[in-house]
Amino acid sequence: MIFLMDGNGLLGLVIIAYLVCHIPAIITLIIGLARLKTRPENAKKFLIFSGIYFLIGAGVCGAMLT
Repeated sequence: MIFLMDGNGLLGLVIIAYLVCHIPAIITLIIGLARLKTRPENAKKFLIFSGIYFLIGAGVCGAMLT
């Protein structure tokens, strides 16, 4: 359980938020790179989606840290 009193557990909350924001983007990036040679048109969609997800995730995580 995460306690937010006196800052205890706040780092854990930040790490969980970072993972929620960035793990799906990393997974889609890996899928896109794996499919690049076999299905290039499909892979481009995955790579574009992961890039957009990285930008949105960075904005959300950056806004939470300020």
